[in-house]
Amino acid sequence: MATPKITTIQVTPKVRDRLKRHGLKGQSYSEVLDRLMDRLDYEEFMEAQYRRLAKRKDFTPLDEVA
Repeated sequence: MATPKITTIQVTPKVRDRLKRHGLKGQSYSEVLDRLMDRLDYEEFMEAQYRRLAKRKDFTPLDEVA
């Protein structure tokens, strides 16, 4: 497998420190960013699905079921 190309992005020390806190032991910054973006993509997808369901007349949110 070919070695992936590497690039450099400039971030402030504050952002770098936040990345460190979000990373797991042994993860590169690239892996941390990729995992965080995957989570964001998933959350955005789920919010879009909820909005789509909420428009349906036969949809009842779980917090309204008791």
